[in-house]
Amino acid sequence: MPPSPAAAAAAADQAIALLRKLGAADIVHPGGTLIAHLQRIQGQLAVWGARPALQLAGLCHAFYGTDGFPTALMSPDSRTELAEVIGAEAEAIVYQYAACDREATYPTLADVDGAFRNRFTGRLHTPQPQLRRDFAELSAANELDLARIDSVFREKWGAELLALFTRLQPLLSQPAWSDCHTVLAAAPQD
Repeated sequence: MPPSPAAAAAAADQAIALLRKLGAADIVHPGGTLIAHLQRIQGQLAVWGARPALQLAGLCHAFYGTDGFPTALMSPDSRTELAEVIGAEAEAIVYQYAACDREATYPTLADVDGAFRNRFTGRLHTPQPQLRRDFAELSAANELDLARIDSVFREKWGAELLALFTRLQPLLSQPAWSDCHTVLAAAPQD
């Protein structure tokens, strides 16, 4: 059962308190601090109409570090602690996002049977369609945040990201795809 809006808001407040306790407000990240980035991701997902669990996952997506941002606030061995704050569904999205070996996974991400490679364990698995869509939507929110605030990032990676999200378009909501196209098509194309 999805959390009520009040329960989701309470979970977000608890997650922000945990982020602060773990030092996310002191970690430098493009556009300011890690906590500012995480709150922008949550906000972007809300604008796109994402359900509360995905918004909470966006707020917490860097807890275990990522393939592109190795600074972890908690070990993946502490999954239960995060799940107690944001719920099991949101935590599963966070773990999937953190565990993704992007180089191995991105080429077949849009394929129904495309395998995810877990960078923590080295294992391959095929996520359910909802988790695949959540991963794509969260990835778009994350990369677009960086592209919006850092013109050097956008110039360097914009064309590659536009190609990625064009392949992932069937997994993205219409608002997410529209923003991908708008933000990344403005980047110089090779």
